[in-house]
Amino acid sequence: MIEGLVSGRLQGRPEQRSDRNGQPFVVAKMRTAPAGGDGESLFVNVVAFAEAARTALLALEDGDVAALAGSLTPKVWTDREGTARPALDMVASQVLTAYHVSRKRDAMAGDA
Repeated sequence: MIEGLVSGRLQGRPEQRSDRNGQPFVVAKMRTAPAGGDGESLFVNVVAFAEAARTALLALEDGDVAALAGSLTPKVWTDREGTARPALDMVASQVLTAYHVSRKRDAMAGDA
């Protein structure tokens, strides 16, 4: 298992689902920006089980920017032209958005 931090833009709205036992989880898809502005974007398939991560993901919209921390699994998928493409699966344990950053800054400013 690889622990990692991934940032990018959400592709579509996150969706809440339930497993066979009725336990909730959230699925989302994120597109990362290529490093240095060149190369290809990488798609990350995200699932979140932790309540805080689920709540944070469900508050986001298509195109919102976020940073996700969690365990990563590298994958390969084949596009319509038959070309193999890299992807990642992530079990997100933490979600950081611009909202979280501004809230933390406001809290820190209140302590001064």
